[in-house]
Amino acid sequence: MHTTTTTTAATSADVTARIGGASRTRPWDLAEVRWASAALALFLLGLAAQLAGAPSWSWWTLYLACYAAGGWEPALAGLQALREKTLDVDLLMVVAAIGAAAIGQITDGALLIVIFATSGALEAWATARTEDSVRGLLDLAPDRATVLATDGTETTIAAADVQVGDVIRVRPGERIAADGTVVDGASEVDQATITGEPLPVDKRVGDEVFAGTVNGTGALTVRADRPATDSVVARIAVMVAQASRTKARAQLFIEKVEQRYSIGMVAATLAVFAVPLAFGADLQSSLLRAMTFMIVASPCAVVLATMPPLLAAIANAGRRGVLVKSAVVMENLSTIDTVALDKTGTVTSGRSTLAAVVTTADSADGDTALALAAAVETLSEHPLAAAIVAAAADRGLDVPAATDFAAHPGRGVTGTVDGHRIAVLSPHTADTPATREVAELVGGFEARGDTAVIVTRDGSPVAVLALTDTCRHDAAAAVGALTAAGIGTAMLTGDNPRAAARVAGDLGIDDVRAGLLPDGKTAAINDFRDAERTVAMVGDGVNDAPALAAADVGIALGGAGSDLALQAADVVIVGDDLTAVPSVIEFAQRAHRVVVANLAIAAAFIAVLVVWDLVGTLPLPLGVAGHEGSTIIVGLNGLRLLRGTWPTVR
Repeated sequence: MHTTTTTTAATSADVTARIGGASRTRPWDLAEVRWASAALALFLLGLAAQLAGAPSWSWWTLYLACYAAGGWEPALAGLQALREKTLDVDLLMVVAAIGAAAIGQITDGALLIVIFATSGALEAWATARTEDSVRGLLDLAPDRATVLATDGTETTIAAADVQVGDVIRVRPGERIAADGTVVDGASEVDQATITGEPLPVDKRVGDEVFAGTVNGTGALTVRADRPATDSVVARIAVMVAQASRTKARAQLFIEKVEQRYSIGMVAATLAVFAVPLAFGADLQSSLLRAMTFMIVASPCAVVLATMPPLLAAIANAGRRGVLVKSAVVMENLSTIDTVALDKTGTVTSGRSTLAAVVTTADSADGDTALALAAAVETLSEHPLAAAIVAAAADRGLDVPAATDFAAHPGRGVTGTVDGHRIAVLSPHTADTPATREVAELVGGFEARGDTAVIVTRDGSPVAVLALTDTCRHDAAAAVGALTAAGIGTAMLTGDNPRAAARVAGDLGIDDVRAGLLPDGKTAAINDFRDAERTVAMVGDGVNDAPALAAADVGIALGGAGSDLALQAADVVIVGDDLTAVPSVIEFAQRAHRVVVANLAIAAAFIAVLVVWDLVGTLPLPLGVAGHEGSTIIVGLNGLRLLRGTWPTVR
């Protein structure tokens, strides 16, 4: 169905008020789905009765019921468009269906009704799922917050009631209730949902924190700097809602000329009826010629020229683990000239691995230093600890037991191993030994985008470990295939510029934009579009959702993707295979070429039949046969893509 969207400004409070608290929408909850299902069922029953030789009144009744079930909505939309002095194909299809019934071709008309009712149901379902996804994002923020009074007493209130200036306490493992500044305490905070950074970030007094992010092992006292309706997580919800509503609704080729075609066809039909009548032709023959013209000029073949290839391409992609949500999306994929990729979890694994162990002078060897670090990190919950322990296991090292373990949020961990005090420390704390050798090692690792930690024994540095977020095994092949196809690539990430530059350099991506919050990614997408580039965004996290919604095509990785990202995206890659991105774009281009060929075939049939009807006498049965024949030809040609060869990337 074709709808007109009025763009209005949205606020966080508007989004919350409109969809907060509602349950996830099921298909049968939508009236459009129920009416389309009824129309399809009635059409199939009518067709079965007709083919079985039942009395004509029985299948006519079923077809007319199909008209009523599936045609009232497009008819109403068409009449509303007329009131706004526009004419669209919705009304034209209803008129053509009625015209077909008027001259005995009710089956053709019922088929048109079913096609358009199904289209409207799919659009309503997509809209409902978008609202569900925004509500899921709002659920990230906690419901309650612990507010500290000036005398130190605690009061638990609704997170939405936190005021600017309130001081809140965040215990280990809790979600932070408001955007604010740390005024006391130290901890590490997992803020991947907001920035996409793969590792928790150390937070100390004076650092900014965001609502919806997860506190680590330390306790924080935070001063609220923004109300709940203006938090970063709420603004993400607003951006997704706005982008979903205001993103230009790309149309199929025939829809782009809908207004002119509709007006021209109506005018021509009236002329075909009125002109012969004015020159003395009888009413019945004039009406029959006009109805024949209406049938042969009806864009059934044009509609089927477009939809079957795109739907067949969608089905083929689905069998390959790529879910394309609509025919419009498949067509848009064929026009992509720029692909923007998130970093963490999209082109990288999102998990740290040990990249290097460099020992300091007069210290133990690398394996011994790694075993000492693994001994104390075995008892830690930090993601870096898991990477160190895994590296020791991969090397088959004998890891000794540690006692007196202690975690120091924002600084590191300590423990006793074989009588020695072992520490694994952040290089940017006062506890860390500041020797020139250690500083040079740390500086070198951080310059290339790695995370450095220092291992000490009895207060003396033993080694510096470098940990890194490694590229996915298929990332280089995917980027290479896109580049070979003439499609530009860019990286949009919330991670630091050094880490982003290292990964982009490894993959051959020249355009790198780092340190971006969700609104920054959306702004980057809009920059591409302002430069008249057709852009696809590939991501997996909540922080990618606004950019996925704003892009011409949003592509989400299904395996590790957040619920919001999957709902905001137009394409979901179920198996997390990045090489599916260039493959589905190439397949969409192939489908587009079939669409163009089908449109040429359909236009040729329509032109021949229309000219025959205007300059000669086209028998109605022959007109219907030609019209239906062209429909069958383009339909079968499009369905070839069901078994089309899927492009492979090596």
